[in-house]
Amino acid sequence: MKILVVNSGSSSQKSCVYEIGDSLPDDPAKPIWEKEIEWDGNGAEIRTATSSGATSDERVENASRRQVLEQAFRSLYEGHDRIIERPSEIRVVGHRIVHGGSKFRDPIVITDEVKSAIAGASAFAPLHNRAELEAVELIAGLMGPIPQVAVFDTGFHQHLPPAAAIYPGPYEWFQRGIQRYGFHGINHQYCARRAAHLLGKPLDKLRLVSCHLGNGCSLAAITGGRSVDTTMGFTPLEGLMMGTRAGSVDPGILTYLMREDGVDARRLDQLLNDESGLLGISGVSNDMRKVLEAMKSGNERAALAFQIFIHRLQSCIGSMVAALGGVDVLIFTAGIGENSAAVREAACAGLGFLHLRLDPAANNQSPVDRDIAAHDSSVRVLVIHAQEDWAIAGNCWRMYSRS
Repeated sequence: MKILVVNSGSSSQKSCVYEIGDSLPDDPAKPIWEKEIEWDGNGAEIRTATSSGATSDERVENASRRQVLEQAFRSLYEGHDRIIERPSEIRVVGHRIVHGGSKFRDPIVITDEVKSAIAGASAFAPLHNRAELEAVELIAGLMGPIPQVAVFDTGFHQHLPPAAAIYPGPYEWFQRGIQRYGFHGINHQYCARRAAHLLGKPLDKLRLVSCHLGNGCSLAAITGGRSVDTTMGFTPLEGLMMGTRAGSVDPGILTYLMREDGVDARRLDQLLNDESGLLGISGVSNDMRKVLEAMKSGNERAALAFQIFIHRLQSCIGSMVAALGGVDVLIFTAGIGENSAAVREAACAGLGFLHLRLDPAANNQSPVDRDIAAHDSSVRVLVIHAQEDWAIAGNCWRMYSRS
């Protein structure tokens, strides 16, 4: 079965094709075709890779977003990068949908009713949901009546207990849909399942804290295979310090800026989403690698950015452990979580009270899908490669493997 997975964003898009046989393998498969698009102010950079090892890069100028996307999808079955002869060879298309609102929990076949509901949730994530719906419509026009499935980033957190999901504002907020939804759910759920497989233990017997650390960062407290708390909330702005996002701040700061400086909502969005976090504090970069390089060169603001990042990470790990009543497994995933030994070391250094100890050699060996805890650590520490696309493909396969 060939499955096309589409991960659309406001400034980027990744598409890939997996071929899965009669059974879903225990270990993630590699896609047989990948295409990544990055938009900038003048055009788009497109990179293609196939399972044969062939790669190609091209620059597209003076083309609309829709034209670029249409060219990308057509290349599946037209041109030198094609891997199929006709669109009907794709059995199902899976889409990552960032926000499903309070309605959607599980993957669902996209119908007109579902599209309408996703559009309704665009008020919560306008850039992402609209881009994702654009891809759904374009594929339907290009590839015909191939079933398309929505897999929701918020879905895994729909089990949050009311005490964790509802903000302590007026109850009318909750009645309007203002609540904590959580994000990165596709990868948090994948990592929980992958951790249980790697450790050879039943998922429903494990208490896990999953740390998704990239340009966007969130934690999830998982027990019985379900998310019971998370750090992102109504939007992906709440919680940890991130690349350019502030994470949680005193809301009184915002009313102060509005009152004293006349700052409006648009400017607040820019400050909190684009000019804060690692970039805002360090003045160097939103990239943790560059922040660490600057810190090693004696840049005091870069050092401060790193210290704040670790302080908030440790604090939030502690709150997730409290929500679980203990912890069996700590997971690091995504760009920073997988690649920064310094972040993992510093974060775990403050968790000795949990009887958690790293194996320094294992931590420094660029580990992937392995345990880096010391043999006598009471908590296992896993580094797991983020596999959102594979998780989406797996959901699609489960829905259509018997049809």
